[in-house]
Amino acid sequence: MPRITFIDARGVRREIEARAGASLMEAAVRANVPDILAECGGALSCGTCHIYLDEAGFALVGAPEGGEADLLDFSDHRRETSRLACQIIVTDALDGLVATTPESQYG
Repeated sequence: MPRITFIDARGVRREIEARAGASLMEAAVRANVPDILAECGGALSCGTCHIYLDEAGFALVGAPEGGEADLLDFSDHRRETSRLACQIIVTDALDGLVATTPESQYG
């Protein structure tokens, strides 16, 4: 089972096991990662599962497209490596992925 590390804005690390085939957001919610709010449940309508990936992780999953890119455009916290966790499907290749959550999921 792939292991994913979430780092919050304060630097606290949480390593979780994520089931392949689930979205990264679903895995985070199941593991009670507190900074992944997932208010829309993965319907791509809220942006409250915003994460930052490191360069290697971003290269692996690719850039946001379509509705995901549009939602991220509304975030004051968007960075070059921003993604929405609901749009990333966990695969074995993501083992070791590191995702950092923004200071706030709003704004």
